[in-house]
Amino acid sequence: MTPSEKMARLGAQAKNAARAMTRATPESKNRALLGLAELLREREADILAANARDVEAARAAGQDSARLDRLTLTPAIMEEMRAACAHVANLPDPVGATESQWQRPNGLLVGKMRIPLGVIAMIYEARPNVTVDAAILCIKAGNAVILRGGSEALHSNTALAQALQDAMVQAGLPAEAAQLVAVPGHEAVNALCKLDQYIDVIIPRGGEGLVRAVTEAATMPVLKHFKGVCHAYIEPDADLYKALDIVFNGKVQRPGVCNALECLLVHKGVAARFLPMVAEKLGAAGVEFRADATALPLMDKAPAGSVVPQKPEDLGQEFHNLILAVRVVADMDEALDHIARYGSNHTEIICTNDYAKAMRFLREADASMVAVNASSRFNDGGQLGLGAEIGISTSKLHAYGAMGVEELTTTKFVVLGQGQVRQ
Repeated sequence: MTPSEKMARLGAQAKNAARAMTRATPESKNRALLGLAELLREREADILAANARDVEAARAAGQDSARLDRLTLTPAIMEEMRAACAHVANLPDPVGATESQWQRPNGLLVGKMRIPLGVIAMIYEARPNVTVDAAILCIKAGNAVILRGGSEALHSNTALAQALQDAMVQAGLPAEAAQLVAVPGHEAVNALCKLDQYIDVIIPRGGEGLVRAVTEAATMPVLKHFKGVCHAYIEPDADLYKALDIVFNGKVQRPGVCNALECLLVHKGVAARFLPMVAEKLGAAGVEFRADATALPLMDKAPAGSVVPQKPEDLGQEFHNLILAVRVVADMDEALDHIARYGSNHTEIICTNDYAKAMRFLREADASMVAVNASSRFNDGGQLGLGAEIGISTSKLHAYGAMGVEELTTTKFVVLGQGQVRQ
């Protein structure tokens, strides 16, 4: 059987399973999620052993530290996955809820009911925990999901997907509602992208190349999880010590993730005070700075050799590493212009104590999350209270930002009549 034929079979099975999932009760879906949490606990040693095989192979292949970080499962991450299962199980079930209803002059009651999207294909790289996060959200929202992780995480994903399907069966739900693509190579991905007769939406989550390739190939709607070029803009009235902690957290905590800080914009009125603080604290943590001509002489507290002149290609760059672009701007207008040109609609933050400035930035910075006096690292489904996320959509239709359970549903019109006919 060719990869295309295998994908067609997966798609047909998922379509049938999606119909069964529309009938699934909230109780059965929650049983599957809680059962998965228990299986993740029982099989933790086996899952971590499978992950170790993937990490060892990736290290031998010369993968960089950021990719290895995203690939590695730990007991703490396993606990986070179990907690996500329990959290999502406890969320309100959106399926079947009538969000609004109104009566027409002819007596018809018109409403909008929330329903599953149907079959979701998820194509992602590196992070095996995405297998669980994506699946539990899709299940809670009544969807079927086809999971295609990167080949570098195949052993990890296979172990996780087996636990997932076992939990589904134990809860009386079809195992085909959560299927893993174990076929390597681009042919399988290309085939998935053409199965619009089975797949309702496809979500690519990974590097820029993957997202562009899927967007160009797909014949069904695409919800893009595009690159994270995240900025922090510092106003002169900001609390500089809090701003320093925010910048440090955004860049240093996990530099390889999409909500890591990539560019620091500092108002000229505070640059001489703030940039030496940044150079000293972040420099001590191993950050390399790509500084513009104005920022360069203000970064002398950084370790020798860690500050280099900024090149044009350093702007709009997702470094996936301990590298930070630094630019001094004249005012908020210039900061917003910079973000409009170089941002990726992911995350933008401002540090200020001026309410009017904060509100203006919230309105005008175009990103899936805009924050005032808070780290870019909070653009995450779990941190925002969604329990988990299937990704952070940088598209505006039909969801923008972290996608939880509700974002994996849509609405349809429902009409209740008493025999009315149109005149």
